[in-house]
Amino acid sequence: MSELLPAQAAFLHANEAIIITDADNRVIDVNPAFSELTGCPLAVVKGKTPEAFSILPLDDSRTTRLMREELQLRDRSKSQVSYRSHDGQFYPGMMSINRVRDHKGNVDHHVIVLADLSAIPAHARHLNREVYFDALTGLPNLQLLTQLIQESIQHAESKQMPLAVCSLDIDFFKSINDRLGSSVGDTLLSTFGQRISHLLFGDDVLARVGGDEFVLLLHHGVEEAFFENLLASIRRPLFVDGHTVQFTASLGVTFYPNDPAQGDGLLRHANQAMYRAKQRGRDTFHVFDPNHDRQLQVRHEKRQRFVDALANDELRLYYQPQVDMRTGQVVGVEALIRWQHPERGLMAPGQFLPIIEATSLEVDLGEWVLEQAMRQLVAWQSAGIMLPINVNISPSHLLLGNFSQRLGELLARYPQVPPGLLKLEVLESAAMHDIQAALTTMAKCQALGVNFAIDDFGTGFSSLTHLRQLPVNLIKIDQSFVRDMLRDPDDMAIVESVIYMANRFQRPMLAEGVETLAHAKALIERGCELAQGYGIARPMPAEELPKWLVAWPKRDDWSGLGKTH
Repeated sequence: MSELLPAQAAFLHANEAIIITDADNRVIDVNPAFSELTGCPLAVVKGKTPEAFSILPLDDSRTTRLMREELQLRDRSKSQVSYRSHDGQFYPGMMSINRVRDHKGNVDHHVIVLADLSAIPAHARHLNREVYFDALTGLPNLQLLTQLIQESIQHAESKQMPLAVCSLDIDFFKSINDRLGSSVGDTLLSTFGQRISHLLFGDDVLARVGGDEFVLLLHHGVEEAFFENLLASIRRPLFVDGHTVQFTASLGVTFYPNDPAQGDGLLRHANQAMYRAKQRGRDTFHVFDPNHDRQLQVRHEKRQRFVDALANDELRLYYQPQVDMRTGQVVGVEALIRWQHPERGLMAPGQFLPIIEATSLEVDLGEWVLEQAMRQLVAWQSAGIMLPINVNISPSHLLLGNFSQRLGELLARYPQVPPGLLKLEVLESAAMHDIQAALTTMAKCQALGVNFAIDDFGTGFSSLTHLRQLPVNLIKIDQSFVRDMLRDPDDMAIVESVIYMANRFQRPMLAEGVETLAHAKALIERGCELAQGYGIARPMPAEELPKWLVAWPKRDDWSGLGKTH
């Protein structure tokens, strides 16, 4: 016996029922899977049309007839049907028709694939069709789709084959529906669904999950070109009830097992990708990236943990003294955030501030810090300590439209604290992000009696114009330049330039990162007398500051700086 050709073997051993019909759509041959599914051997159906042995469209509404007429123009189509099984009962199925033409372009025969939908949810055959199919389009609904996805995952695992879930949303459909009316809109949705169906293969599934939202379940290897072709097909005009309508759509795709989610998880990820496609401008597709999603999930969990930290009083303010190096006078403190984590211990800002950067949590944290600083000023004032507290304000916080109003309300809650004891530090880059908005807000805050310092000066785009414009009372030289200025000529040049500009515009300046007496002496020689840094004091809890204030004047190494120059 000669070996079967690959096409013959595929026909005989396919899991799906396959029917071959002639040019007039009369049966020439059927495969074993068809006979097993329907109980009809070739002898029973040969020479008949599919309708003759009870493979019927799911409904015969006007919309379906329009679809059928449109499909006659195409060589590949797909539609929902019901078929009579071997037990004599009718079950839902999906019928794909491929029209094969000869070398002259005439129809030679048809290849029909009948996929059994009821076998996937085992209990579907005991329920009414309305439970599993969308009433408008006849497509599977969300309930059936969910079960189809789960069964498809199992099939993909057993056959080691990929699975794609694609979420599809028509762009701006609501405006089209409002303009043409819901009756035309319904017909458009049905026509649209049929157009997409004919692009699918074998046991691929199109479902309508609500409104203008559809989902494709694709069981075969799908290249990106498929989605490009799908989008191109969607762009072709639809002609319904005298109206010509042109659609675009946004697609979101996720691939199993690259995306190892189960059931609803795949659907959710496809939906997330679809919204990403909309964000990118619509009329495109976006593929879900599980690795990126895991990163987003981790980031979300970290942010949620930070929310809990705020609520559970796990955050702390530490304070770093600022001194006049020439006289030894303590001129203020900078409030620095710390996280007293129950498991990880005391965490520095670099370990958690990047998590909340450019989110609303920056504002929440800023409000918390301002409140805590005011409470601390009250406590220190009661203890006879009258030192200003410098508080860092993020760009997003400063540029809020109501920042100055909220600051005024905060000051009003603590009338015993002179507003001048609260100083706000803003990044140079923040002020320059929107210079006019920054100027307006800063002027309003200064009218309340609160002054500003420019933090990390030299790291942004320093210019004489900005330095002249910004209403600041202090310029802070960034520690990255100060620390290395004694061994890096470039850093020394930057420090000298900042000092020159500050002096030119008669603005006080303070150097951060002062770690040694050599740093202090070099800064004083160049005209900068205010400083903070580890050489003076590390940031400390509020309760330690009174002891440090007592001990500081006894530091002989620093007390002589003002006498030698």
